[in-house]
Amino acid sequence: MGLMSRMSTIFKSKVSAALDAAEDPRQTLDYSYERQMEMLQQVKRSLADAVTARKQIELQKVRLQADMDKYQSEAEAALKAGREDLARQALERKSALSTQAGGLDAQIAELKSQEDKMEENARRLETKIAAFRAQKEVIKAQYTTAQAQVKMGEASTGLSEELADVGLSVQRAQDKTERMRARAQAIDELTDKGVLEDALATPGEDPVEKELRKTQQASEVEDDLQALKAKIAAGDPK
Repeated sequence: MGLMSRMSTIFKSKVSAALDAAEDPRQTLDYSYERQMEMLQQVKRSLADAVTARKQIELQKVRLQADMDKYQSEAEAALKAGREDLARQALERKSALSTQAGGLDAQIAELKSQEDKMEENARRLETKIAAFRAQKEVIKAQYTTAQAQVKMGEASTGLSEELADVGLSVQRAQDKTERMRARAQAIDELTDKGVLEDALATPGEDPVEKELRKTQQASEVEDDLQALKAKIAAGDPK
């Protein structure tokens, strides 16, 4: 169990390190800001829905009040006509509507209280988001500056991965060049000693004959050179 726990801890630490290396805090801050703005929009939409509901109830109350006024007029007219029974019926209907109107007043008051709370929450959220936006821009600027400083420092000290790769490439090229030069010198030395045969030499040629031929060629070149010098000294244009 202890081994598995340690392995899990190591794995989590590796994943955390990889995520930390890949994460750009500027993108994280921008994403957090966008999420807060979405929350603010949701609050405002909810507030708009609450106001709409209150307005609908207020319109319903207006219609009830109009009906109540109508029943009041009918009751007065009935009494003038000597119909007390009809007047009573009209007043009973008016009373029922008055009770409904009282219930609507309670709903309107409750919705208005909720609206006030939602408006206050929206204002506080807007203030927090504005402060967060200002802070995130400062942090982003600081991170960008720090990142540039790190890159410049790595470039000047050779700590960056790119420069490290360049240094390794140069070293490998130098090592390969030295090996090639050493191989070329070894081949020349072995060829001169006769250990390695010249692939373009005449098949079956004796090493002694080869050296004699070289000596004869050198002598002929020297004779031609002396003859040319004598011709020039004698003023022969040819």
